[in-house]
Amino acid sequence: MKKLVIIALAMLSTAYPVKAGNTKTVKLKVIETSDVHGHFFPWDFMEGRPIKGTLVRANTYIKKQRAHYKDHLLLIDNGDILQGQPCVYWSNYVMPEDENLAAQVINYMEYDAETVGNHDIEPGHKVYDKWIREVRCPLLGANIVKEEFKNAEAHPEHIYDGLQPYSVHQIDGVKIVVLGMLTPAIPHWLNHSIWKGMEFEDMVKCARKWVKYIQDVEKPDLLFGLFHSGLNGGIKTADYEEDATEAVAQEVPGFDIIFFGHDHQVHNQWITNKDGGQVLCIDPSCYVKNVAEAEIALTYKDGQLTKKNISGKIIDVTNEKIDKQMLAHFQPKIDEVKAYCSRKIGRFEHPVYSRDGFFGNSAFTDLIHNLQLQISGADISFNAPLAFDNTIEAGEVTQADMFKLYRFENLMFVLRMTGEEIYKYLEFSYSKWANTMKSANDHALLLNDNSKGDQQRSGFLHYTFNFDSAAGVDYEVDLTRPVGYKVRILKMSNGEPFDMKKWYKVVMNSYRANGGGELLTLGAGIPQDSLESRVIFHTEMDQRHYLTEEIHRLGSVDPMPNHNWRFVPESWAVPALARDRKQLFGNR
Repeated sequence: MKKLVIIALAMLSTAYPVKAGNTKTVKLKVIETSDVHGHFFPWDFMEGRPIKGTLVRANTYIKKQRAHYKDHLLLIDNGDILQGQPCVYWSNYVMPEDENLAAQVINYMEYDAETVGNHDIEPGHKVYDKWIREVRCPLLGANIVKEEFKNAEAHPEHIYDGLQPYSVHQIDGVKIVVLGMLTPAIPHWLNHSIWKGMEFEDMVKCARKWVKYIQDVEKPDLLFGLFHSGLNGGIKTADYEEDATEAVAQEVPGFDIIFFGHDHQVHNQWITNKDGGQVLCIDPSCYVKNVAEAEIALTYKDGQLTKKNISGKIIDVTNEKIDKQMLAHFQPKIDEVKAYCSRKIGRFEHPVYSRDGFFGNSAFTDLIHNLQLQISGADISFNAPLAFDNTIEAGEVTQADMFKLYRFENLMFVLRMTGEEIYKYLEFSYSKWANTMKSANDHALLLNDNSKGDQQRSGFLHYTFNFDSAAGVDYEVDLTRPVGYKVRILKMSNGEPFDMKKWYKVVMNSYRANGGGELLTLGAGIPQDSLESRVIFHTEMDQRHYLTEEIHRLGSVDPMPNHNWRFVPESWAVPALARDRKQLFGNR
């Protein structure tokens, strides 16, 4: 049975609607959160310290707005709530029998609609199928269809079980429809077992058919999009477009507002569609530092809608007071997560810093490389700095530190690759983060001052989670050489020759192994539909689990750089890297 519901909201205040003769004005507000990533509570479980933002502060603001707008307020979320802070991992995998913590929070805050994000699919069927059943508001995903119905006509029964394409909300005679969609990149980022039974349709095509269906069947006064897909940019191939919000806003007339997320950036802008209409597109960014809100006034004359006034704001909620009632409700769970995160894993003899990985060999990145090689028995390891600036100090290592060491719940994969493919893979990777220096005064790395507000780039031109280096092979990266000719592989790190024609076993995470970042496809030149045939094996559980087990087995680890690769020529590279480090990190 679908959760396609109509929420009837009764008038509780004389403030709305405003009537003048046969004219009526209805005012309402919509508040969006997005990319929460487990930031429910005012505590960073990884760092063991208080944090600002989070849903317990946002809920204070939301309560104030509810007090003013009464039942003329909709609260919506845009997905990526099942991954991030350790509290969601604990709920997903350590205590899976209990009601999912993300579902508890959504239900407690009384959200009106929720769209599924890519990181909500990532935990796998066992987690998200249960979460879908536990969430009491509509869970939206118009382009998440049962595999037999991909690109079929619009019909609610075609949508994956437990989800619905849109939700309908009635507020004082105003009919609102919220259409939810997800970036269709999932099959290129996650292995098939994780999303088995689903297909992910192109967002523009999907929007066209559902907007027509909604206009014909529902005839709404307002149509909102709730999209887990960035504005534009991202990865765009012949098969999918990662960030398609702008394209939908331009190509599919009918939307009044599109609330979106996924790109972890703040947006608040009007986009003109192909019919000349204006669409508000708004995104609060991530981690509940902000909420996005729209204020709407609808004017009716003789029962006919004659005017819409819409405005959008980004509201900073980091300085809101903590909702003590909400905090008290969840305090037992918070205490359990803190106990889990304080569990002792092992010991590090030296500190490790993720930031070092951008400038050459680093103890942080190479520790993951070396553990991957030990666990998998592969010849070569690929790995990127998944955290921009995490530190794990020397001394006792806890479970919390493991979330700093490895940020995502990727699986570990081993693939067959030729030496030539490995070389081309590395060329593609370094083309995304190594500059081509024309003089000694140039940047060593590809930096972009304008992107510092984007936490997935953090001052780099491209996404840092795609900056793969390698272990098991010795090589140089020449910063004076053009793209495609920067990497010179010297030998295998065990002293054996590196052979372009030889087949090697290569370990990497599941995001990369399934085509994420295009390093295997555009880089190494392996067709997307051939990747599965290259897989030798993959782990059943997430990569962090196995890294944790290995460190626990070793007891004491002395992480040091491998010194198997470097930027050259050093006379230019060393001072240029020092300048770039200072620009990115100051004096750290």
